[in-house]
Amino acid sequence: MTQKSVAIIGGGPAGLMAAEVLAARGHSVTVYDAMPSFGRKFLLAGKSGLNITHSEEFSSFATRFGAANARLARSLEAFTPDDVRAWAAELGTETFVGSSGRVFPTVMKASPLLRAWLKRLAEAGVALRPRHRLLRFEGRQPVFSTPEGEFLGAADAVLLALGGASWPRLGSDAGWVGLLREKGVEIADFRPANCGFDVAWSEIFSSRFAGEPVKSVTMSSDAGTLQGEFVVSRTGVEGSLVYAHASALRDRLDQTGAACLTLDLTPGRSLEKLTAALARQPAGTSLSNRLRKAAGLEGVKAALLRECANTKDLGDPQACARIIKALPVPLLRPRPIEEAISSAGGITFEALDDTFMLSALPGIFAAGEMLDWEAPTGGYLLTACMATGRTAADGIDAWLRG
Repeated sequence: MTQKSVAIIGGGPAGLMAAEVLAARGHSVTVYDAMPSFGRKFLLAGKSGLNITHSEEFSSFATRFGAANARLARSLEAFTPDDVRAWAAELGTETFVGSSGRVFPTVMKASPLLRAWLKRLAEAGVALRPRHRLLRFEGRQPVFSTPEGEFLGAADAVLLALGGASWPRLGSDAGWVGLLREKGVEIADFRPANCGFDVAWSEIFSSRFAGEPVKSVTMSSDAGTLQGEFVVSRTGVEGSLVYAHASALRDRLDQTGAACLTLDLTPGRSLEKLTAALARQPAGTSLSNRLRKAAGLEGVKAALLRECANTKDLGDPQACARIIKALPVPLLRPRPIEEAISSAGGITFEALDDTFMLSALPGIFAAGEMLDWEAPTGGYLLTACMATGRTAADGIDAWLRG
């Protein structure tokens, strides 16, 4: 077969993984990105330790993608978490499993892995073209804006890996949505995922406790009940435990206009024992002392209780214990999508064939966070981005070979 050319637009994990596969198959590959360098969101994700994948049993791992579980199954089976770790090891990055089951590079950084990856791609003949922003298509050929003017990226096939709508300053600004909708591609509106939420805190509470972690609690929503910690922000709540519930809370707000998360501030104490401990407190003891001595609540936890409960109910041991074990925190809205770790929405799977080619635009494929799926934090996002990049690369290879 005469060597074919592939234009990959987007230099994140999905696009780079596709480039690796296609170059190995003998194709001429060029990766374009609007930013001055590649993998910027990848590097940001690794700023506090790159969570590359998750070590849980694959049968559980494959269920973390909500409504998209079935559509992503083939991609994930072809590039499992074990495959991710083996791939990283080939690039000189050994990994370990943290206490939460999440998998991290031993060096706890993303930059060495990204440097090794880009070096291997360059050695395989992949051309890397930064500062190329997609403007439009002429037929199937992408046209870019560059510092030197417009550039036509002639190619036999195109892969779009332009990301979702979170962290636009890193390149994922969803600027491609209008362009594809004009060409008949069905796209679900983007919404924030793995995000914080606004709460109507009093000025006193927010000014005093913004930035405070709330540790050792359980949080309940339509997503179930999970234990962990979160952070009080100036405008509401954020952090890993909130992100685990974010999809369910966001959907509840969308559907009904109201949602609340429910906290158990003392998950190690039964309701009966907590009630008895509160009832033993001498009459006349202040609320602060009763909460501290009977329930072990002080600081931000005691303040949360006062903020979100009717203080009249806290005087009765039974009512107080019930509230401590199930404190409702009403939410106003998700934080803006620009602040979210990831986004939901994107190109619907109905707009794609099984190889991730756009039905409305033969020869143009899509992968990564552009597609309409979401997942919790914990390595699921990165693994699925790379897996869909590989699936799209397989589809491009098959299409080019006729």
